[in-house]
Amino acid sequence: MELEHKFARLGEDVRVVDGTRIEGYASLFGKADQGGDVVERGAYAASLAEGRGVKMLWQHDPAQPIGVWDEVREDARGLFVKGRLLDSVAKGREAAALLEAGAIEGLSIGYRTKRAAKNDKGQRLLTEVELWEVSLVTFPMQREARVAAKGDTLAETALIELAEAFNTARQDLGRG
Repeated sequence: MELEHKFARLGEDVRVVDGTRIEGYASLFGKADQGGDVVERGAYAASLAEGRGVKMLWQHDPAQPIGVWDEVREDARGLFVKGRLLDSVAKGREAAALLEAGAIEGLSIGYRTKRAAKNDKGQRLLTEVELWEVSLVTFPMQREARVAAKGDTLAETALIELAEAFNTARQDLGRG
């Protein structure tokens, strides 16, 4: 089985601290990416339970590890990652500089599909995947995950998104 990749755009949900620490969401549940795939909640659970370390790579190149993920977990929103770019590695220093400048804006997961099904919209619902790596990339595929501005927190971003969702729902109810 071939290794697949799914991209997540860096934005409010990913942040760089002290030039080397990075955290955010590599994948969001229930959100269709540009390829029409939707990752379901719980899709990473079995893979993460195996305890195999998820690698941090540059542009999915297995010859270019650039850091380590200290925390990789599912929560209600998606696949949360927290780790450190290695400033002792040339590509790690480059990645930190590019992230800080806003020149790269993507995270991407490398995985193998274990179980999937099609929905009535023709989308592939990924219900179980074997997670191999999370890369920093130039071109993301899932637009909803974003890098946090300096000083913002993931909680503030989630509250803003929740307020926007309530406003949208209120407007939709008013039309009915």
